[in-house]
Amino acid sequence: MPAFVVWKNMKILKWSALIVFLVVCAGCASLASHNGIKQAGSIVEYLYPNSREAPNMQPTVTRLRPPVRVGVAFVPGASPRAGLPEAEKIKLLERVKSAFAQHAYIGSIELIPTQYLRPKGGFANLDQVARMFNVEVIALLSYDQVQFNDTNALSVLYWTIIGAYIIQGDQYDVQTMVDASVFDVASRKLLFRAPGTSQVKGSATMAGFSERARAAQIEGYNKAVDQLLPQLQTELDRFKDRIKSDANFKVDNKPGYQGGGSFDWFMLALVGMLAVLGYRSRRAT
Repeated sequence: MPAFVVWKNMKILKWSALIVFLVVCAGCASLASHNGIKQAGSIVEYLYPNSREAPNMQPTVTRLRPPVRVGVAFVPGASPRAGLPEAEKIKLLERVKSAFAQHAYIGSIELIPTQYLRPKGGFANLDQVARMFNVEVIALLSYDQVQFNDTNALSVLYWTIIGAYIIQGDQYDVQTMVDASVFDVASRKLLFRAPGTSQVKGSATMAGFSERARAAQIEGYNKAVDQLLPQLQTELDRFKDRIKSDANFKVDNKPGYQGGGSFDWFMLALVGMLAVLGYRSRRAT
């Protein structure tokens, strides 16, 4: 067979494979609209609204000044009504806040209502929010939830900051993903991330927008955060150790911060006071 014919056939084969891949992805991405109720807030669409591909993170030197001021927020959905009610979001943000509060190198933690984040606002909007709430690092919670309505097992494609994932579900299942991506605002660097997923098994009584369906949706978010929090704690511990030896980070403590926390100083003072009392009691006897 002539080389030109072989080359032409290979080219046709590559294009055919690409078309099939795109059709499959499009089909996966559209399943929710035809066979389920979908609500999502994509961090890729929020931070990179003009790009259809996952961002390529370039290494840069990031300056951190502990105790770091942190903001926690849900990324906005495409519609203001997308996702959980704001009151339910705040409850979940409180749980994420508690994970950060356990670490001495974290200072103040601000809960940022979703309305301050503009859909497809990008880093320009993130800069504005950081200045408004006086934070240096922001943990952005993206989410993707599907309540399946089809009688067959389905797959749905969703994007996170590091790439695409496929989730599956059966009729009336509620499948949820919550992903916490922690960014340094000044350098725009992704510091670390922690995902959580859940599946609430459904029944015909959950069809449509019934109260049971809404309760299952909220349960799905809570279970996903249940899975997310231990991973977030692990990443917070790893990050504290990593910045000590990573040349991509420069750490300058704020005045008065010595690498411990108020709890550490309190314990030292308490131990010192007990030692003095013990010494005096021994002398008295």
